[in-house]
Amino acid sequence: MKGKVVSVNISETKGVVKVPIDKGEFIEGFGLKDDAHAGKWHRQVSLLGVESIDKMKREGLDDLQLGDFAENITTSGILLYELPIGTKLKVGECELEVTQIGKKCHEGCAIKKKVGDCVMPREGIFARVLKGGVIKAGDDIEIM
Repeated sequence: MKGKVVSVNISETKGVVKVPIDKGEFIEGFGLKDDAHAGKWHRQVSLLGVESIDKMKREGLDDLQLGDFAENITTSGILLYELPIGTKLKVGECELEVTQIGKKCHEGCAIKKKVGDCVMPREGIFARVLKGGVIKAGDDIEIM
């Protein structure tokens, strides 16, 4: 199964939407350089499929942008939330390991306020960076 990177997104603070960037530098054991969610923990990088975003658009939220769910990497072609924890992914130059599927949505989340619902707690996944490098839109995603 192969997928594609649709967008790489970043934010300087937590709890807000992220903005797309041309390419991101992912640091081994840390996450996306200069991103608020990066750090030495198990949720260094967040991923969400464009399929999940499209689902929300079909529910009438047609003004959604890439990064609105605070995902670092927007993907296509792989149902991320069906991947088992421990799955290793090759994304661009990097290797990631899935550490968590979904998350509890925190109170006062700007994303939920903006869109009324959030698919991230149900369909987003989190990973840690096993091998650093650059990831950009158009890069392949392979399940290792």
